[in-house]
Amino acid sequence: MKSCCPVSPYSLLFLLIGLVSLETIAAQPTSSQPRIRDTTSLNVGWQYLESTTTSPTQLPRDQGAWQQVDLPHTWNQWDAVDPVPGYRRSASWYQRPLALLPQPGKRHLLYFEGANISTEVYVNGTRAGGHVGGYVGFDVDITDLLSDTGDNTLSVRVDNGYNPAVIPSQKADFFIYGGITRDLWLVTVPAQRISNSYVRTRSLNEQRASLTAVANLHSQTGKSLSSPRLSAKLVSPQGRVVAQTEERNLSFGESLSLDLPDFTQPQLWSPNTPALYTLVTELYDGQQLVDRAEAPVGLRWFAFEDHGAFKLNGKRLLLRGTHRHEEHAGLGAAMPDSLHRRDIEQMKEMGVNFLRLGHYPQDPTVYRACDELGIIVWDELPWCRGGMGGVEWQANTKRLLREQITQNRAHPSVLFWSLGNEIYWLPDYEGGDDPARMNAFLSELNTIAHEMDPSRMTAIRKYYAGSDLVDVFSPSIWSGWYAGVYTNYEPTLDKNQAKYKRFLHMEYGGSSHVGRHTEEPIRSVGGQDQDSWAEVSNQANISNMAKDGDWTESYIVDLFDWHLSVSEQRETFAGNAQWAFKDFGTPLRPENAIPYINQKGLVDRAGKPKDAFYVYKSYWSDAPFAYIESPTWTERNGPAGVAREVAVYSNCDELELLHNGVSLGKRSRQLGKLPAQGLSWDVAFAEGKNRLEARGPDGVRNELTVNYSYSLPGKVERLTLAQVPLPNGNFLLVATAVDKEGRRVLDYEKPVYFDHNGAGKLLVNYGTPTRSQVIEMANGRAMIELQPAAGECVVELRNQDFKGTYLRINMDQNTSPRR
Repeated sequence: MKSCCPVSPYSLLFLLIGLVSLETIAAQPTSSQPRIRDTTSLNVGWQYLESTTTSPTQLPRDQGAWQQVDLPHTWNQWDAVDPVPGYRRSASWYQRPLALLPQPGKRHLLYFEGANISTEVYVNGTRAGGHVGGYVGFDVDITDLLSDTGDNTLSVRVDNGYNPAVIPSQKADFFIYGGITRDLWLVTVPAQRISNSYVRTRSLNEQRASLTAVANLHSQTGKSLSSPRLSAKLVSPQGRVVAQTEERNLSFGESLSLDLPDFTQPQLWSPNTPALYTLVTELYDGQQLVDRAEAPVGLRWFAFEDHGAFKLNGKRLLLRGTHRHEEHAGLGAAMPDSLHRRDIEQMKEMGVNFLRLGHYPQDPTVYRACDELGIIVWDELPWCRGGMGGVEWQANTKRLLREQITQNRAHPSVLFWSLGNEIYWLPDYEGGDDPARMNAFLSELNTIAHEMDPSRMTAIRKYYAGSDLVDVFSPSIWSGWYAGVYTNYEPTLDKNQAKYKRFLHMEYGGSSHVGRHTEEPIRSVGGQDQDSWAEVSNQANISNMAKDGDWTESYIVDLFDWHLSVSEQRETFAGNAQWAFKDFGTPLRPENAIPYINQKGLVDRAGKPKDAFYVYKSYWSDAPFAYIESPTWTERNGPAGVAREVAVYSNCDELELLHNGVSLGKRSRQLGKLPAQGLSWDVAFAEGKNRLEARGPDGVRNELTVNYSYSLPGKVERLTLAQVPLPNGNFLLVATAVDKEGRRVLDYEKPVYFDHNGAGKLLVNYGTPTRSQVIEMANGRAMIELQPAAGECVVELRNQDFKGTYLRINMDQNTSPRR
């Protein structure tokens, strides 16, 4: 068996358990304790200006030139996914007043959770500090620049312009959003303080824990305390102190280790029982409390079997994973904490126990949620493509790795430090993909990670020349999407598991366009029955689904169903992670079904689940449910007398399906039986409306009404527009491709373009199935939302085939639209 820290002399049980990442957010006392530190949000009340000037003295004083904004904020909120190529990569300024007086013995820090990419901070026109790198937090001490009157002006310049000396590469497959993209805090701390603290393990098993508390002490003024004393205690999840110690004769600027007394029956952290202790460190001068810091603590150990399974706390755990990019429809990367948390909660609802953060460190809320909900994290350095740069690039990359580890090693959910993704690909520098140079630098990064944190493993994906330089490796395997067929997945896993000693499979899946379905999705051998009336006509003899496939939800649920049936039955398999949980924006995909959107998500860019979400839930979740495939597939057709397979994705052991009130029998769920683990029925649809109902134990129900036709529509003759009211007060405008008899043509997939004049506005540039101005049709249909306002408007629909369909809407009268 291979330990979690394979580089000698690091031990399996030398586990880091908790750390205060940066001193600024770490220690808020409970209500019964005196306030040592104050943390105040500075998210509101900012003025924003698009300007490339480099000095705050050159900024306009006229407030009319500025825009009122709150944080988090990005200036690429809309232009990243609008129909115009490119997005703004330049500099902008943020400015706001700050009423703050200096306090004796205190320091005032601005803590940025993230600003992308280069940041300069000014107080009252004088530079206070800055940072280069977009995905880690940093602080700036503003104490010495504060006005004696308490009236201050903060000015912050942020620049996301092209800079090849900073990772990630501009060739990465995601947007580099500019702005103060995460929360900003004003933190008041003691001048002599605990700058970070964490716990290391001397030994750990189910019966006993031997821990060491580590604290770094910092003095901003150079003064020393007359009688310094540091105490450390570990508080259980139930609030009981289980171990406590202290030490005197302290030296500031050094790391201090305090061995905590052993304690018995530790509560172990795991996905099923994410028990969190708290490390409380307190700095005293004699009997006077000077500072207090708190850090989360999770007790766990982990290991890989050589060429085999992953074990957590001595027991085999199959890593059931996905990926996440940090963005949301209508917000870009400037997400509030509530939406970060919602993403992680949705993953947990689906049954995820493992998350790769692609391809950069993410918002602190994400790590806290993973700690609390029990999701293991692969935390990735943003070395994504671009090869290796020169001296400045190397210095920045090493610094950002150190900052990432310092910031995030507090979190017991983090088990892996990934050193990059596809790092050799598309080099930004001449010779930047040279394996010898890259391997030497990768070895440096690997050493930094192990020296700073011997408790965790290093990892990398898709850099074969350096696969043996890190602890865990993931090759690139996209069976059934970028090459091959999805039935090749199992033999491909066999080959790679035998080749790599500690093997985790990152990234698999494919794109799906919501609402696009087919009666005959491509199966493992490719091709189809050409007499089957399948809606999509380009399926036969396809070798690369990404380029030539139909992008149907029908195909993707089959692909995921197959992959899950394989991974769930391999007893020696460590695990994998599907790419990606949520659709996200990318500048590299302008010709996708929704332009500039990577549509490989299990949910759309607004977090609404697709069919594939429920495939995963049927394998991984515990809460009973049933889901008939599919609520976005209610118009179907085929020859009379031909039964259609209906799959119901569920985690119930047994289900019954009723068709128009008549039972089609019960099915038992059986792992390995496809589709839907055996929960499928052949349904002889009647012409017209068909009501399907799935019934399971304990009241589990799911219903779906399907309109079925025995006639085959002709070619498209025109596009129509119709108006449907929505519960949120908006109108859904539905575009339909119909034949000369008005029947919906289900195989029409071409893009359509919406335009609007008059009252109200179309909701566009969200990158979702109902809020995109340009979008491919899905089974002959496309939709967009209209936000109403008093008056009348005209909406136009057009594409290359049909030059204009108009819908006039009088929103004063709220009557049926006139065509």
